[in-house]
Amino acid sequence: MAAQERPRLVLWLPVMLGLGAAGYFSLGFEPGVAMTLLAVIGTIGAGVGARRWPVLALVAALGLGLLAAKAREAMVAAPVLEHPMVAHLSGRIESWEPRPRGVRVVLGDLVSGAFSPVPSRLRIVLARGDGLKAGAAISLTASLTPPPGPSEPGDSDFGRAAFFNGLGGVGFSYGGATPALLAREPGWGQRVEAAIENLRQNMTARIRSALPAGEGAIAAALITGMRGEIDPEDEAALRDAGLAHVLAIAGLHMALVGMGLFWLVRAVLAAFPSIALTRPIKKYAALAALAGAAFYLVISGAAASATRAFVMLAMMLLAVLLDRPALSMRSLGLAAAILLLLRPESITQPGFQMSFAAVTALVAVAEWEQRRQRAAPHGMLYRYVRGIGLTSLVGSLATMPFAIYHFDRAAHYAVPGNLLAMPVMGFLVMPAAALSVAAMPFHLEAGPLHLLGWGIDVMLGIGRLVSGLPGAVTLAPAFPVWALGLMALGGLWIAIWRLSWRWLGLVPLVLGILLAWSAPRADILVAADGRSIALRGADGRLGFIRPPKDKYAARLWLERDGDARDLQTVAIMGRCDGFGCVVRTGPYLIAASLRPEAAAEDCARADLVISAAQIARCGGPALVLDQETIAQGGGYAIRLTPRIAAVSVNAWRGTRPWVVQSQ
Repeated sequence: MAAQERPRLVLWLPVMLGLGAAGYFSLGFEPGVAMTLLAVIGTIGAGVGARRWPVLALVAALGLGLLAAKAREAMVAAPVLEHPMVAHLSGRIESWEPRPRGVRVVLGDLVSGAFSPVPSRLRIVLARGDGLKAGAAISLTASLTPPPGPSEPGDSDFGRAAFFNGLGGVGFSYGGATPALLAREPGWGQRVEAAIENLRQNMTARIRSALPAGEGAIAAALITGMRGEIDPEDEAALRDAGLAHVLAIAGLHMALVGMGLFWLVRAVLAAFPSIALTRPIKKYAALAALAGAAFYLVISGAAASATRAFVMLAMMLLAVLLDRPALSMRSLGLAAAILLLLRPESITQPGFQMSFAAVTALVAVAEWEQRRQRAAPHGMLYRYVRGIGLTSLVGSLATMPFAIYHFDRAAHYAVPGNLLAMPVMGFLVMPAAALSVAAMPFHLEAGPLHLLGWGIDVMLGIGRLVSGLPGAVTLAPAFPVWALGLMALGGLWIAIWRLSWRWLGLVPLVLGILLAWSAPRADILVAADGRSIALRGADGRLGFIRPPKDKYAARLWLERDGDARDLQTVAIMGRCDGFGCVVRTGPYLIAASLRPEAAAEDCARADLVISAAQIARCGGPALVLDQETIAQGGGYAIRLTPRIAAVSVNAWRGTRPWVVQSQ
């Protein structure tokens, strides 16, 4: 390895840490004691050997990522509901958020005789939320289910995310909730959390009372992180204009708050020569920015994206305090390593992947610009426009594979969208939001909030304009995770190394793109209810054998297929009667039975039987999926060529603590 590349080797440590964590979550089984012990021994051995052979440090980081994920899983492990049920329960309100229909509440300290063992938390939707207050106890009757799994193999796994958030089930209440007595007195930490949650709710209420519904919902999302009441049309306009990042408190918001405070405090202190010439005002400004960002993190709810952004900003400000470069690959790698050690499950989340992809690409471009010969200086306006345009272009390209993988869409006008919207965001929206928060203790927030609402209205107008342009969004079919991994590794290879061999990263990058483009798609999709079945037609698009009962799964199937059609416009392909449906596709006859008495005839003539009822006995077809099989598998994806082959959702997920086998 060339001498100038040796210092860059350390940047691969957080990459290997993330690979270890990702490898752990991709396992189809739960590692036992023997395998965990072997990993511990291997990691320690590689760490010791790294003193003599530095490359072994990469092996040690890989093992450490795997072990961190295992340790985190053990720390958060809690009971998960095994089957749907109706239960009367009481619990303490940990958080609540208004939604378009009702109020979504997270309850802890649960008490109920309906289930054993008792989950740590449940998330329940109430029809109304009058008088709710964090820290108080309520009693209700709810319909509960285990956290749902993916709609098909390869889809995002809400069940895994719920497991790491301590959610043992989700559901909705029958009727309202009534006050109850706490089973035990909350601890000091729980009282602090309740006080913070109530502060956020009070701030949100004051924001919503001062602004119209649309602007108020977005203002609340920007300040307190409450996104539940954002108009879906507003959200879609911003998303399709490449401005979805303004709604989730993340790097942009933390940077504007933290670095805005940094600039303001430094400018004020610089106005006093006696202080500026004798004191390290840059470090004072960094401390003020760190404190302000920490307060913003608290009032915004400390969501995963906000926490991640705060850690990244804190690394930059600590670098200033230690007289180190504020923005470098090393500080970025340190932030990634801290997050992966604290929350290894972050590696599976789109926010983590997209934020670090964008910042890594931006830092790499900044390093490249520092090394190249500088041109003659240009005016401030040129540099500002060029900066926004370049960061938007680089960020959009770096995050595009992740956006397509997780959201099945790519916004093509992110650069003009950000060129128009970022000045409004940076010079009007976020300063007005900061002024509103500062004025709230004195009940003087009305003026800044109206200014904030005007800025949001301008930004929404930009979003609607850009998203309405022809070709603003491309929908793309889902592709396998290993294709995304190849693209990510190729991009990292190009970003981390400095010499010409960095361009070898184009090989895995292009290979990943080709694999994504040519990825095979299922011919038949079956939801967990056994009644919702999609079939790929001769035109390559999905249709339904009969109108789907599980409309949520059906919409996800269309989205993951890159299909923008509404459910009502999708063809119904089966010939149906009261006993079921039949449809022929190529050489295969598919039978979708509704009643067990239809099984005998279907088994005799069909090549594939999918039954919403239990079938005691069936002979003849190449494959039979009945009610019990489908429920235990959590749904199926079926390929018809070169032969009929089915993969269940739960088989794809593996035997893991967050995977519940239906009873």
